[in-house]
Amino acid sequence: MPSQFFGLNISYTGLTAANAGLNTVSNNISNVETEGYSRQSAVQEANLALRTFTTYGCAGAGVDTIAIERLHDDFYDSKFWDNSEKLGEESIKAYYMKSMENYFVDDDTTSGFNTTFNLMYNALEELQKNSGDTAVKAQFVNYAQGLCDYFNTLSTQLSELQKDINMEIKDTVSEINSISEQIASLNKQINVIELSGARANELRDKRILLIDELSKYVSVEVKETPIIDTVNNYDTGANRYMVTIAGGQLLVDTNDYNTIECVQREVFETVNQSDCVGLYDLKWSNGATFNLYSTMTGGKLQGLIELRDGNNTEYFNGTVSKVDTQKGEVEVTVSYDYLKDLDKCTLSSTGGKISLGVETYYYSAWSYNMDPATGECKYTFTIDSRYGDCTLSNSRLNTEAKVGKSVDYQGIPYYQEQLNEFVRLYAKCFNKILLQDGSVDSYGNPGSILFSGKDPLGGQYDFDDYYTNGINECYSYDTDTTDEESYYDSYYLLTASNFAINRDIAIDPQKLATRTGLTDGDSKADVVDQLIALKSDASKLVSDSGRIGFRGGSASEFLQALLSDVALNASRANSGQTYYTTMSGTIDNQRLSVSGVDSDEEAVSLVRYQNSYNLASRMIQTFTEIYDRLILQTGV
Repeated sequence: MPSQFFGLNISYTGLTAANAGLNTVSNNISNVETEGYSRQSAVQEANLALRTFTTYGCAGAGVDTIAIERLHDDFYDSKFWDNSEKLGEESIKAYYMKSMENYFVDDDTTSGFNTTFNLMYNALEELQKNSGDTAVKAQFVNYAQGLCDYFNTLSTQLSELQKDINMEIKDTVSEINSISEQIASLNKQINVIELSGARANELRDKRILLIDELSKYVSVEVKETPIIDTVNNYDTGANRYMVTIAGGQLLVDTNDYNTIECVQREVFETVNQSDCVGLYDLKWSNGATFNLYSTMTGGKLQGLIELRDGNNTEYFNGTVSKVDTQKGEVEVTVSYDYLKDLDKCTLSSTGGKISLGVETYYYSAWSYNMDPATGECKYTFTIDSRYGDCTLSNSRLNTEAKVGKSVDYQGIPYYQEQLNEFVRLYAKCFNKILLQDGSVDSYGNPGSILFSGKDPLGGQYDFDDYYTNGINECYSYDTDTTDEESYYDSYYLLTASNFAINRDIAIDPQKLATRTGLTDGDSKADVVDQLIALKSDASKLVSDSGRIGFRGGSASEFLQALLSDVALNASRANSGQTYYTTMSGTIDNQRLSVSGVDSDEEAVSLVRYQNSYNLASRMIQTFTEIYDRLILQTGV
């Protein structure tokens, strides 16, 4: 049977329970503006009743506060992280696509392609009227140089943007590494506390806040499982907390964490012809491969990778049709139309990596051959045995050959390829008109090319090999030599970054051919007539593969084609950013409805616990009076 002081003890438990509730409410109110804080609640239950061996059987023993629990819903966390990684990706794309859109703008304040191109053709129309006037020729050549400068500048801007994106990838990786270290540290602290049976509520909130931050950079999945003592078959109270990113790649495993390393590509590892030197590849610090081009990477990192390396899925791939182990050469047959058209070629001229099946090799040179009769197209790569661990063998025959990866986004490599394709196609057709049979300059000499390209040695390409060999062009570059003869001059070597005017004509504009017929006067200007027609007649712009126009349009429609790509991508990114920002607010509100601190609710709880405390205090006062009467006054 309970003692006479049993009621006092029951009142005391009520007092301590109400006090715990008041302390919890106080903590909630103090953290009402704390980011990431989850509302806490005092969990109470009735103490085990005592058997009294009387008619009523058991006597209640008061209340016990068994835990201070954080109110949190893991489901909303998962939804928030999924949305956050999409928002991070779209936000970074919207930012950089806006910059890229500004590069292509042509309006009253900025002279873009249309302005520059039209000025050149206005000068060409003047030349049509005064084809023998040296001053008019000089003016046209100056405007042609302006067109070259436009492409040089645009290509440089894209290259600088690629460098910026590359550096931001490094910064993003640093942030991911920092967060992984902090999560592992928190895991250790949480387990130390919870092994004693307590709950590390504030530390768990900090960890969730770090995962929130991580989800902006990359896709995140979290798995927490209790650690069971299998020998004694009981729950230790600790948990195994695993964080995987980018489609299941392990970042944190309880107290252990992996870091990502940025490794700069060497010159001979360049993927695309117009790529900047020193772009970063990623790998895990434990030596494992980081899947850089996984579509599940997500977040800001995926957006940056797609912007930096996006090729619109147009990359080199074919089938190994011949292996020559003696010469160290591999012949690859290609089937895609864009690979048969060298105006669209993006293969590096400084060597690179080529995957043959599951093995990776380095190539130092490559050549191209197209059979006009059958349309069969083959590339021959010279394998560089100085690099890589794989030895070329006949087992590579009939395997798939790849250079680079398919990245389904129109990033910097795509726009560089578009610029290169245009200048190659336009310069080739423009120069072909100047070099046609019978064309002569003001001195009566045969016509020469106007558009050329600056070579790495400070000279200029004359493209003699192209006009000698036609479509069966061959390119080669050896990283060990600086011999100019290592190049076969061809329009593949012409890019937007080296696009230039023939120096001979720049010095002496009279060397520009304007007519055919040695005995005809300058007023004939039939060559100029053909050059003017090249502006708006798409049928005059014909590639070696027979493709008409630039993406089916005329030369003057070049900007519209590119602007439509940039504007569409920018619009999609902006729409995506707006949508996921809205969704982020909605999901966060749902999450806060569970875990957020509501001042009105806490005020109600405050009054409730205050009343409980006051009642428990009143009970203690009542029992005090009873014991005073019983002990001090009875029998007196």
